[in-house]
Amino acid sequence: MNETKGESIRLRPGAVTWHEADGEVIALDLRSSEYLGVNPAGAALWQRLAEGATEDDLVEVLTETYGIDPGRARTDVRAFLQEARTRGLLEE
Repeated sequence: MNETKGESIRLRPGAVTWHEADGEVIALDLRSSEYLGVNPAGAALWQRLAEGATEDDLVEVLTETYGIDPGRARTDVRAFLQEARTRGLLEE
């Protein structure tokens, strides 16, 4: 599924419980009881998804925070979102 760049995406309420520690996110998938670890770049995306964000917002987070090329940032964001979708963690 390809979302439009302007569509708001957020973490699905009740899907996970999470905590940020030392710039990383530790989350518990409440359906599978699996722990998930998210690195600092993923944590920046995760926090924006908790509030609701567009794909473009997420790309901007990576380009501004880490100074990476926008094309590379978009590829990374899409991979991150796909993994979250596969786990059923997003509400779109």
